[in-house]
Amino acid sequence: MVDEAASLEDRFVAALDRLVPELESNDQRLGLAVSGGPDSLALLLLAWQIHPGRIAAATVDHGLRPASRTEAEYVASLCREHGIPHEILRPGVPIRGSIQSAARRARYGLLHDWMKDKEVHWLATAHHADDQLETMIMRILRGSGIDGMSGIREKRSHIIRPLLHFQKAELESYVTSQGLEAVDDPSNRDQGYDRVRVRNALQDLEGFDTRLASQSASALSAAREAIEWMVERLASEQISKTDLGCTLSQTAFPAEIQRRLLLKCLHICDPSLSPRGNQIDQTIRALEQGQTVTLGDILCQGGERWHFQPAPERRNR
Repeated sequence: MVDEAASLEDRFVAALDRLVPELESNDQRLGLAVSGGPDSLALLLLAWQIHPGRIAAATVDHGLRPASRTEAEYVASLCREHGIPHEILRPGVPIRGSIQSAARRARYGLLHDWMKDKEVHWLATAHHADDQLETMIMRILRGSGIDGMSGIREKRSHIIRPLLHFQKAELESYVTSQGLEAVDDPSNRDQGYDRVRVRNALQDLEGFDTRLASQSASALSAAREAIEWMVERLASEQISKTDLGCTLSQTAFPAEIQRRLLLKCLHICDPSLSPRGNQIDQTIRALEQGQTVTLGDILCQGGERWHFQPAPERRNR
């Protein structure tokens, strides 16, 4: 068990070195989002082992369950025992609407403000390989394209996920080996959530290394970055701004590049426009046939070149 713990710690060090190599050579602080579940407790303990004086932790209490306050206070007590600065964050208004998405927005908003207030430079979350696999399956079922299939990103702005190549079972074993008991969140068994249903469906699959899901996600992310690089290059060559909008000079590209160039043109005219995938596909087919269509408030004119500009206001009869 000692060897397993040491191996886990070595892999955690390697993950941090890859994601935030400058952490070793400066005095930046690493923030930890800790809910009290086994994965986030593993994150807390691993970070404490590696950077004991450079970390701070925060727990978001959404107030959605009676036990949430006690769970947050439990994390606070563990942090006190280990000398880790900790704060409990609570939303100013109740979570409403789509609970999971609203809670996620509130959580990251609170954590962002906490980072600014406490001068925390990086935020590590405890997403792991099993989360990655679940996310990719959910996105397949929703018909996601390459962006969605890139899965949970290891690094995005100042948020890092150093446990994405760790399996949930080994994180649970590590926490147990340290003599800690993790929080049990009953919402993780609520069949009303898509993720829970996917998780339960995966339980019968034995003998698979869930870490390979993160490997696949990394490959897809690299493909996405390559496409984005090419699109940026083509956009600088083929998109020209006009007095009212813009023109795409060349349109004969592979479908994915064509879609992204179209989106760039639309965003030049209206940065807030977010058309659905089927709307984009229908617009491309119309433009290829030389038709003129309106998408949102943008007039799109097809032909050899595609022209985009705000649609004229309709006259009241």
